[in-house]
Amino acid sequence: MRIGYGYDVHQLKLGEDLILGGIHILHNKGSVGHSDADVLIHSICDAILGAANMRDIGFHFPDNSPEYKGVDSKILLRNVMALVRKKNYEIVNIDSTICLENPKVNSYVPEMQKVLANCMKINVNQLSIKATTSEKMGFIGKEKGIAAHVVVLLKIE
Repeated sequence: MRIGYGYDVHQLKLGEDLILGGIHILHNKGSVGHSDADVLIHSICDAILGAANMRDIGFHFPDNSPEYKGVDSKILLRNVMALVRKKNYEIVNIDSTICLENPKVNSYVPEMQKVLANCMKINVNQLSIKATTSEKMGFIGKEKGIAAHVVVLLKIE
């Protein structure tokens, strides 16, 4: 068994799309980034890669590469799963927390779980997604950014 931790943060900007957990969420602000800036998927990728001792998302998918400009992060997640499965790792479970003041995203969690579980070819009950605010403190509380924290447990098949 191996444990991995992932963290990602992105700036929020008016007029950008908010992609979170592989789905589009209607809001006046969205994440700024080289790819689609999905902080949840990026954190999941980092946690999985870390647990497998395979560096991080930036190593595998550099943010200065034109190949990944605007890329759908679900593609990155599928590629990460292929990499770790080549080493015979499988996911036991994933626990994640999204940190975002607005919009409230709890109603989107079941859809995120379904999309991400399908992407990773795992059961939805292996993926916990929680959401919290920063109680109006810091860059998240001031709605200038979004973050996600993820822990993953892998096993060797």
